[in-house]
Amino acid sequence: MAKTHDITLTVNGHARSVDVEPDTPLLWVLRDTLGFTGTKFGCGIGACGACTVQIEGRAVRSCSFPVSGAEGSAVTTIEGLAGDGQLHPLQEGFWEEHGLQCGFCTPGMILAAYDLLQRNPNPSEQEIRRGLAGNLCRCTGYHNIVK
Repeated sequence: MAKTHDITLTVNGHARSVDVEPDTPLLWVLRDTLGFTGTKFGCGIGACGACTVQIEGRAVRSCSFPVSGAEGSAVTTIEGLAGDGQLHPLQEGFWEEHGLQCGFCTPGMILAAYDLLQRNPNPSEQEIRRGLAGNLCRCTGYHNIVK
């Protein structure tokens, strides 16, 4: 039996402590242990972007990131972008521009877009497409996501 450790991280502004195997993917801790189900499992190898979260302000693929790597860090999930009962402007924008269909890729797309906008507040269309290139969507064709 693998050895577990008590790992503390801050998720969406709240300190959380979990007793898990250190190499457990952050995705499973967020979803199964802490209940943040907005973060999605897509491919399991970090290629599709559905599991994207922010760790200390940078986009990370949580399906291939061990929870021990987030110890002591601030983690933001899609649930953490909204505040005071209001959607984040990116969430509003996806809604208004019909940038979602089934919604499965949406949390990862929004967090990847958030990451891009933190680094470049006024990106060109080409920069947006490049910034979202690692996130896959099978429904929309990307046009409305880019808008």
